[in-house]
Amino acid sequence: MRRMILSVMRLAGLCMVLGTALAWAQKPVTVAVVGLEHGHAYGVFDAIATHPDVKLIAVVEADKELRGRYAKRYHLDPALFVDTMDEMFAKGKPDAVLVYTSIARHRAVVEQAAAHGVSAMVEKPLATTLADAIAMRAAAHKNHTQLLVNYETTWYASNSEVLQDVAAGKLGTVRKVIVRDGHQGPKDIGVTPEFMKWLITPEGNGAGAMFDFGCYGADLMTVMMHGQVPESVTAIAQTDQPDKYPRVDDDATIILKYKGAQAILLPSWNWTTGVKNLEVYGTKEQAITVKSTGINWLTVDGKESSTTAPELPADEATALGYLVGVMRGQVKPEGDLTALDTNMVVMQILDAAKRSAQTGRTVTVTPLGK
Repeated sequence: MRRMILSVMRLAGLCMVLGTALAWAQKPVTVAVVGLEHGHAYGVFDAIATHPDVKLIAVVEADKELRGRYAKRYHLDPALFVDTMDEMFAKGKPDAVLVYTSIARHRAVVEQAAAHGVSAMVEKPLATTLADAIAMRAAAHKNHTQLLVNYETTWYASNSEVLQDVAAGKLGTVRKVIVRDGHQGPKDIGVTPEFMKWLITPEGNGAGAMFDFGCYGADLMTVMMHGQVPESVTAIAQTDQPDKYPRVDDDATIILKYKGAQAILLPSWNWTTGVKNLEVYGTKEQAITVKSTGINWLTVDGKESSTTAPELPADEATALGYLVGVMRGQVKPEGDLTALDTNMVVMQILDAAKRSAQTGRTVTVTPLGK
């Protein structure tokens, strides 16, 4: 009888644990949008509104004209808006903040959020300086919060397929990678005034096209190389349109040297049209992505083919889907395109590229300490 009672008690306890876990799994992840000066903020509100597992509880923006513009466009309740993060925390605490400030302001937002036990997802790149990135990592680790970096290309099924095939050895040993990223330039594509204000300054953006688009290739290459830093970085940068971008580069070439492999990153604000494609050349096969879903293949014996990458699962297909997976403990952000450890290496690459371009010398890179 006693054994039966104990069994019933254990079963009841297990049901309570499972019930709590299920309740958490069904509870929406609450988010606050911090800043509206980044052009990528356009669209995030529609994404939140259509995501069943995400709930918007605040928008932090002091610029009244800017927040009025967003409120009107996305039919946002004026009560959602506050001027500062202090005001937001006085009203309630989100599970995570989605950061759409200038890149330079990432550190301040992440440190304040982490101090309140709140995780953060920032837009790429992680920071404008390696020093800021190290400080942000320290804040996240100290307060046991997540710090994630959102890249548009992370959610490309074509990139995911190629990275998986490289890891599985389908392409053989990777010898060369070329990544082309960019567009005609922020002025030519008509970015908003509040975005332009900081995007074309070294203080707000860290550099010009080198940081704005060089981070994409650095991110992809770091994952492909399983998190290792390159042995060296060599970069050149120039400004071909000084009338538009007098203070930053608008074109750069970054060469990453690894043992047995080389990557060439081509970030630019001078492309004929928008481009984000990955080329991987292995000893067995080469793969060239075509936009977000297409891949062109060529085998070592000359066989050509084109495929469409399969759709990604929900926690890999969108930034919000990934965030939900992380906050619910279903996704471990480690070694992937969005993870902090990957993006610390990205920041080392960008830091080295900037120094190389400034000095005209190749920069040796060594792993960061934990």
